[in-house]
Amino acid sequence: MKKVITVLLIGAMVFAVGCSKSDNSEGAPMDDPNDDPTALSYQSDIRPIIQGNCLSCHGNPPTQNAPMSLTTLNEVKSAIQNRGLLSRINSTTNPMPPNGLMPQTARALISEWANQDFPE
Repeated sequence: MKKVITVLLIGAMVFAVGCSKSDNSEGAPMDDPNDDPTALSYQSDIRPIIQGNCLSCHGNPPTQNAPMSLTTLNEVKSAIQNRGLLSRINSTTNPMPPNGLMPQTARALISEWANQDFPE
């Protein structure tokens, strides 16, 4: 009977010690399950692309006969949804910007941002 109690006590102690240990032993912050490393945002990912490639014509007010401004998230979103902006930035025959296609990575980020429902 003493052997059974001893085995149970040792097992309980091992269980208690194992449950009290954190798998965050280095003290690093635990990952937030809502964090998505592939999530894009307008402010950090899309706005710099638009500023560097589009605002020379699509500023506020638009110049060079540009039909609309692209200075805000809502204007860029509207241009994608209603004016074919994704088609224009990917067009090889009538590209935007007119001096040639912006890098593929930039165009892919804009497309993915639209697929993610235009996060701010």
